[in-house]
Amino acid sequence: MSDAKLSADELARLREAFAQVPYARLLGLEFVGAERGTATFSLEVREELTRMGGIVHGGAIASLLDTAAAFAVHTLLAPEARTVTVDLTVHFLRPVSTGRVEARARVLREGRRIVIISVEATDQAGVLVATATTTYVRQG
Repeated sequence: MSDAKLSADELARLREAFAQVPYARLLGLEFVGAERGTATFSLEVREELTRMGGIVHGGAIASLLDTAAAFAVHTLLAPEARTVTVDLTVHFLRPVSTGRVEARARVLREGRRIVIISVEATDQAGVLVATATTTYVRQG
């Protein structure tokens, strides 16, 4: 993407938007950083996010991937613009039971209405644990 760095105002706007997502706070997602067309979020594994067997529930991982994707898209939008997820395909590659999971999203293609994003999630050792491809549609 051109002009990869975001301005301080753009980063502040992203952080403010993230603070307005109650579901992300409930899960404990953390905004790590963003550049134009990319965003990184993390999630600390805790008991409330696990399923039987002590591994992180797939829904928590999917939410992490989707949130990173959404904010990668938002780095390309005007402040008043909105989008919505219309497709999210997740591939779970390895279970995670401890530590931190980090998701890095990048926009693959930005059209007038459709935006395609790829996301990779890694554990704290840097091992790939999940991938996703998602499609967003610009609203309005």
